[in-house]
Amino acid sequence: MKLKRSSFLSKLVVLILLVFVALTLLTVQGQIQTAQATLETYQAAVDQQKETNAALEGVIANSDDPDTVLEVAKDKMGLLEDGEVVFYDTTN
Repeated sequence: MKLKRSSFLSKLVVLILLVFVALTLLTVQGQIQTAQATLETYQAAVDQQKETNAALEGVIANSDDPDTVLEVAKDKMGLLEDGEVVFYDTTN
């Protein structure tokens, strides 16, 4: 059985296709790495938001607690209890 030798043109076409496939794979690999970095960034943001949500859930759950109400009234609203006096240092 005789084997027919492939022509130079067909070898060139195969070589060009191989180079094209290799370049495409490198491009896709770069895109995958970029997407993974973006995913890690978003995952960190999601984790931080979950922590914030958990803290807010705790505040909401304790919103009826008298100590929590008193703390908010004093710290955020500047209110005082009966008999409390605030002294402001004006020497600085």
